[in-house]
Amino acid sequence: MAFSMKFGSMAAAVAAAAFAALPADAQLYISQPDLRASAIEPSDPLVGLPLPGATAAEHRANLLWNLRAGLNVAALQCQFSDYLRAVPNYNGLLAHHNVELASAYTTLNNYFKRVQGAAKGQKAFDDYSTVTYNNWSTLQAQMIFCQTATNIAKSALAAPKGQLYPLAQSRMRELRNALVPAYDPRPAYRPWLIRFRDARVLGPECYNKKDVLRRICGGTAK
Repeated sequence: MAFSMKFGSMAAAVAAAAFAALPADAQLYISQPDLRASAIEPSDPLVGLPLPGATAAEHRANLLWNLRAGLNVAALQCQFSDYLRAVPNYNGLLAHHNVELASAYTTLNNYFKRVQGAAKGQKAFDDYSTVTYNNWSTLQAQMIFCQTATNIAKSALAAPKGQLYPLAQSRMRELRNALVPAYDPRPAYRPWLIRFRDARVLGPECYNKKDVLRRICGGTAK
């Protein structure tokens, strides 16, 4: 099957690149930004490229394929952190949900052939795939995108087989929100309060002729 060959080799390439990953901190944020949002309809323009004349099944396939593309980009861009496990989790979900993803691939491929014909349809699908990948690429928001995408990938691994679509529907807005930079909130300035004892005013009687503090005022001189 074209899906298995194409994305199996992609997974292998991603896995090979993982050996170049750098050591990571245990956490990317001190206070995790909250990007959670409501579920999305598969025909919502936020999902990805529009599919004019698409059926409900084709819109669902488009939603699923956009999620997979986003997580694939994360696997390529987020190898700076071993903690995120971007590559092994992505490769794992490809294997775990291979039937559902293969069905989405076939449905989308048939959509483009249906609306543009067999010859032009394949090229249109290839162009769609390229733009879909590019729409997930981000540099300014890499930290929050990586943490969000890999968190979703972990959830996808935990989802039963055949249940990737409901996860895509519930978390697509969250993944799109992660394309906007997010930062840890600046901590409030709270300097330590240092308490001093009331200072004693020392008069001339506290010093001798050599200007040394007398014992009566806490010094050493007579």
